Amino acid sequence: MLSVLKRAGAMCAAATVMFGTAVVGAEPARAAAIEVGGLSRTYEIHVPAGVTHPSALVVNLHAAGASGREQAALTHYNAVADAHGFAVVYPDGIDMSWADGRGASVPDRQGVDDVGFITTLVSKLVSDYGISPGRVFLTGLSAGAFMANRLACDRADLFAAIAPVAGTVGSNVGCAPSRPVAVMATYGTADPIVPFGGGPMMGRGGASDIVSAPAMVQRWGRLNGCAGPPAQQPLAPSGDGTQTDRIDFAPCAPGGEVVFMRVNGGGHTWPGAPEVLPAHAVGLASRGFDASEESWQFFDAHSR
Repeated sequence: MLSVLKRAGAMCAAATVMFGTAVVGAEPARAAAIEVGGLSRTYEIHVPAGVTHPSALVVNLHAAGASGREQAALTHYNAVADAHGFAVVYPDGIDMSWADGRGASVPDRQGVDDVGFITTLVSKLVSDYGISPGRVFLTGLSAGAFMANRLACDRADLFAAIAPVAGTVGSNVGCAPSRPVAVMATYGTADPIVPFGGGPMMGRGGASDIVSAPAMVQRWGRLNGCAGPPAQQPLAPSGDGTQTDRIDFAPCAPGGEVVFMRVNGGGHTWPGAPEVLPAHAVGLASRGFDASEESWQFFDAHSR
């Protein structure tokens, strides 16, 4: 099993490089660096042409084994930003991973302060571009989703809404946000890398034990004061072997709406992204919705 997952991780990294050469349309992001905690941390920032004061800032975190540039290519978020006039930033993790608290990565074991890095980066960009502090949002894939959940737990003051895809939190990671954070969480029920049912998993940086997808969504519901039974709405069939249910938790505390995009039969993928990996490695990719456009629409409706 370990060797299969390692091969899948390597294939994921190779695939994101392929995305980087295949995506056309939006202008590329600009590479930059910032000094945080004695380390030079790199990132790519994309602001639509002609836009002086972007309408919002979206932080988009890459998966383990990938980079910010590859995350930009995979998620086509630059094109979404161009269509709606917001800025998007793609930070780079140390050793192509994140210190998300599970202890299953090099930056975790080295004590890298990725919460501090992202916090400092957001503060800089909000100041540089005159972005409203209530219009800062966060998304990420796999290890990037683990990090997104951790950031929302630790810095709920900074992010109005998050949209993690294919990543929860480690069972050892606490979560006590200072205020409600709106959450749109996307998980595939047949994910062969990050188990939908939680428990032990083996990632690029080592073993960890994780909270299940349903438990993660329910946790956010409790933290955000959501009452009443969730409402489930099936999306139209996409003909790709998956079917998505949108599950809304409401009513919730102001600013704390929780939405669960449950991709039945879906794998370890970003819905709407190009499919370049075989299903036996990462599971089925969904065409039922575009996770990039859908997350932006959710973000746009949940400013503070």
